[in-house]
Amino acid sequence: MIEIGLCGWGDHSELYREAGGARNKLPAYAQWFRTVEVDSTFYAIQAPQLMEKWASDTPADFRFVIKAYQGMTGHARGHKRHQPFESEETMFAAFLEAIAPIQAAGKLLAVLFQYPPWFACSKPNVDILRTAKARMGEVPCALEFRHQSWFADGMREKTLAFERREGWIHTVCDEPQAGEGSIPIVEAATNDDLTLVRLHGRNTGGWESAGQPNWRDVRYLYRYQEAELLEWAERLGRLTRLSESVCVLFNNNSSGHDAADNALQLMAMLGQLPPRGSFELAPPKEEPEQLSLFE
Repeated sequence: MIEIGLCGWGDHSELYREAGGARNKLPAYAQWFRTVEVDSTFYAIQAPQLMEKWASDTPADFRFVIKAYQGMTGHARGHKRHQPFESEETMFAAFLEAIAPIQAAGKLLAVLFQYPPWFACSKPNVDILRTAKARMGEVPCALEFRHQSWFADGMREKTLAFERREGWIHTVCDEPQAGEGSIPIVEAATNDDLTLVRLHGRNTGGWESAGQPNWRDVRYLYRYQEAELLEWAERLGRLTRLSESVCVLFNNNSSGHDAADNALQLMAMLGQLPPRGSFELAPPKEEPEQLSLFE
């Protein structure tokens, strides 16, 4: 089974053209896709009440991939004075409490641990991964690297074996090949139930723009061409022979519409329909004409 969705539901304006869509984005999004990645949890651990609302706003078969808080993956290095938690133990406990309503609703697909570009393959970092996985208990956890040393010559199979042995779900990434801070496409599975696929685009210039004032606007500015999506359709078919479910998340969302367009295009290639039953977008309802008092 292949499920396709987007990273976040707030930036895809074309999905919310119909009346009421802009005011109720998550329910409107769920008419198009059955899964979504929650990115806001990377920047702050969200209130359980908000997670409960997200669960109630979506259909029974809807699933969330929730991104781990940045403090849990070492992105906040050098900023410990700004950490709102007394210890890593309390931080992980707060995160687990936050996602509990999604779990209770049966809508948690996985928690995504995306480690930063400087998180290289080393014994101390392997220990960090083991500790993080242990703190998450039985919660399904997907692992995404950004440093190419994990999949360098001689390390690829060792890394995959580690992921399988420790219970991590492998994340297959498509991203620009821009030095050691990016990884190649590693077509593999380490979990019989699920493999995660994240498509970041191939904008090399944008990928290298970190630290620039407009980096968020250009990093994921990319539109996959038909030939590239056809390659992914074939690759996904092979991955379904390795895992029962493959979840594909488009993250090429800097433009506000490329990710959604590409996701729907891939769904059509695979013979899938959106939950709404059609790719057709109804025109927005016209506002009632206001009569002028001065005519």
